[in-house]
Amino acid sequence: MGFRVKLWVMIICSHVLVTAALTNRNDLAVLNAIKSSWKNLPPQWKGSDPCGSKWEGINCTNSRVTTLILGGMGVKTNDIGDIPSLSMLQYLDLSNNKGIRAILPASIQNLKNLTTLILVGCSFRGPIPDSIGSLKQLVFLGLNNNSFTGSIPPSIGNLTNISWLDLSDNQLSGPIPVSNETSPGLDKLVKAKHFHLANNKLTGPIQPQLFHSNLSLIHVIFNNNRLSGTIPSTIGNVKTLEAVRLDSNSLSGTVPQNISNLKTVTELYLSNNNLSGPVPDLVEMNSLFYVDMSNNSFDQSDIPTWFTLLPLNTILMEKTHLQGEIPSDIFQPRLETLELSHNNLNGTLNIGSSYSNDLIVDLTNNSITNFAQSSDYNLSLNIDNNPICEGGSTGRYCATPKPNIPNTRLSNSCPPMTCGSSKVLSPKCICTNPYVGTIYFFSHSFSNLDNATYYTTLHDTLMSAFRFFQLPVDSMSISNATVDEYNYLQYRLHIFPSNQDYFDRSSVSLIGTVINRQNFSLPFYGPLFFFDESYCCFPGSKSTNHGIIIGSVVGGFVVLLLIASAITYGIYQKRQATKAKHNRPFATWELDNGGNAGGVPQLKGARWCSYEELKTCTNNFSEDNIIGSGGYGKVYKGTLDTGHVVAIKRAQQGSLQGAQEFKTEIELLSRIHHKNVVGLVGFCYEQGEQMLVYEYISNGTLKDNLSGEGRTRLDWMKRLNIALDSAKGLTYLHELANPSIIHRDIKSNNILLDDHLTAKVADFGLSKLLGDNSKGYVSTQVKGTMGYMDPEYFMTHKLTEKSDVYSFGVVLLELLTARPPIKNGKYVVREVQDAIEKSGYPNGLYAVLDPSLGSSQTLGGLTKFVNLAMSCAQDKGVDRPKMGEVVREIETIIDLAVLNRGDDPSLTFSSQNVGKHGDLYYPYGDSVSDASSLSVPFETELQLRR
Repeated sequence: MGFRVKLWVMIICSHVLVTAALTNRNDLAVLNAIKSSWKNLPPQWKGSDPCGSKWEGINCTNSRVTTLILGGMGVKTNDIGDIPSLSMLQYLDLSNNKGIRAILPASIQNLKNLTTLILVGCSFRGPIPDSIGSLKQLVFLGLNNNSFTGSIPPSIGNLTNISWLDLSDNQLSGPIPVSNETSPGLDKLVKAKHFHLANNKLTGPIQPQLFHSNLSLIHVIFNNNRLSGTIPSTIGNVKTLEAVRLDSNSLSGTVPQNISNLKTVTELYLSNNNLSGPVPDLVEMNSLFYVDMSNNSFDQSDIPTWFTLLPLNTILMEKTHLQGEIPSDIFQPRLETLELSHNNLNGTLNIGSSYSNDLIVDLTNNSITNFAQSSDYNLSLNIDNNPICEGGSTGRYCATPKPNIPNTRLSNSCPPMTCGSSKVLSPKCICTNPYVGTIYFFSHSFSNLDNATYYTTLHDTLMSAFRFFQLPVDSMSISNATVDEYNYLQYRLHIFPSNQDYFDRSSVSLIGTVINRQNFSLPFYGPLFFFDESYCCFPGSKSTNHGIIIGSVVGGFVVLLLIASAITYGIYQKRQATKAKHNRPFATWELDNGGNAGGVPQLKGARWCSYEELKTCTNNFSEDNIIGSGGYGKVYKGTLDTGHVVAIKRAQQGSLQGAQEFKTEIELLSRIHHKNVVGLVGFCYEQGEQMLVYEYISNGTLKDNLSGEGRTRLDWMKRLNIALDSAKGLTYLHELANPSIIHRDIKSNNILLDDHLTAKVADFGLSKLLGDNSKGYVSTQVKGTMGYMDPEYFMTHKLTEKSDVYSFGVVLLELLTARPPIKNGKYVVREVQDAIEKSGYPNGLYAVLDPSLGSSQTLGGLTKFVNLAMSCAQDKGVDRPKMGEVVREIETIIDLAVLNRGDDPSLTFSSQNVGKHGDLYYPYGDSVSDASSLSVPFETELQLRR
């Protein structure tokens, strides 16, 4: 092991010798200033000699502060103060302190001796100062997962010793800087091994100059930006590369053929771009395990030969214009995932007999006509929407298989036992207080998340690192392997202390810095970052009960008196606290959440409900009270003490959000007040629970009522009114809510009907705020429900209000046909279109019309209704109407239907459900506190918006 590593080990393990000299006067002044202005600093920061007294997180050499490590301690500040005046500082780690909401000052340039700067997972804001380029000794720069804005300073190109550069997950914009005659750039960083710039707003082309043969790069992580232009051929000159992520940008043109020069690359991500030309030949990339080129516009091509010649375990080539028959020798034992959906593959599928039983294969939406092993195979296979699955085929390969939920890996051989308070049973059967967090990997060379080999490798590597740095870690559990919307692989870590019930602050900080510094080799995995959760049990965080001590000295009588007084006072305080929490439920919000939840939530109408209250009103969350369930958890029917019947959505443990995310959701839902949107009554956020309390909607979902499982038969007029109500609810979200809301999961299952058949839009679990986005779209991972999903959003990852319009068009066709969007491999949009083209209006509709509606001749406005539905379901968003236009068209259709029936028009509208504020609906007597939020008639609202 080299001298540098040994020196770093000594620093990180606090083994640097401290001389007897008092702390340097300048450094002492800086630390005292920090002590007086920062919050939640270690209580052990006492005395007038930080070096001599060994203040936690501080190491000194020759009376000068050289190391400051406060990661994961929950410190809070809006200003990093005089830290730049610690002129001998070499190692600074403030990571995992969300309460640090500071700007990185230009004076950071004074830290001329700094080699390591780790600010991962804080709340730094503002621009990265150009002066950062003065830190010539810097080897590790981790500024990821903050809120930095502005451009990447070209001066970073002056950091000629840098090895690790991570600026990912910020709000940086502008181009990736390269050098010119007057300015440096990232191409000057010849010692750099890591360029991590993912999840920002970077624009412009990747300049060819950025890559050259003198670089030492192993990881290029540029995904989820707005980069354009072509992939420069010079990337093939960086032959040290191991992982390349250029996915989810706007790159175009052909993939340079010399990319095959990258013979050490194990992971290649090029998906979700606008790449064209031939599918690149990767046959020379003989270390490649994981390739993702999905959602590009390559030329039509047969399956490339490199599919079978490379050691690939993961092939993701969805929507890449592949054609022809799939060679059977692709299905090798090493293959874990094969994703070839939405291509033009045909012929007979032959999977042979050499495949792994854990293999997942998705071949949906192709033209496969036969399956050689249709009666005898053992893998997860989906070939729905192929000719072989048409005509009512019952093959299990024609249905979406149940998701493979990976093993949580928390199992152990311990006897059954219960741990008290915040303690958790460790793998060594000891109840202690673990340090908990999530580790994220930018890339990974596998896709079978349940493979024990990958868990074991990660576990053993981290434990070896902890032992190597002599950290007091006894054992560790790894669980909940998932891949998030950015294709980051993440695991939840429980790290257990050795020979004690808890970690001290220094140990927590050092564990975090060891993981984030990643000074260890980790097979199968790419670069990482680590987020922790506020540690529960730092020593000294609980005050000593002096009353008991004094009582034991004075005598038993006084003890009894104190106990009786304490009980009485405790009961009083509990009652007062409960009363206060009902009146001011967020009085201790920031304190309860360690400052990680932002400011106090600003709610309009929703109220706080205690856990005990909701437990009581659901009869202890009885199974008899369950009215719905899903991946998020269960929904219970209950009656509040006010007498109001409610639906309580209780999140299960695996679906819990962070405090900030939960706050955002309840703030969003509490602002939505419209008679055609399900109203939020309240919420519960205590005892580890997250529950949302909605108004109870008695008649179930539109889907149930259309399928005959509901209580009501829906005739034509009822269906038109349901369409109008739903459209009004969506229009409110798009055009009148502030900021605008895109629902993202409009479907018949998310439209509820009350006693009067008034339709209400429900379930905002996937919703996105459009805000002040001038581009009119939000770039995000595709989520929603197949059959209802906007194809343009699916292709481009650009979510717009028109995405909801497409989904609503499918719902209109459901109202017309009473069919699910996809049935027996047939898509309702295509079915209606084909029926019209074959036989025209109205005869062509007989084949698809819901028989319970009767003759199409008696359905007034039917032609206009079909035209409206098909216009909503156009492939391109620009061809679809806005929801306000949809509302006006449905009102016209209802007028035609009324004339056709000769009915009283007043009977066709749900006017009895419009409250005194027009379209605004406040459940359970919530008052209107803001006069500007009062509703006006719908047409007037739209005119005002225009």
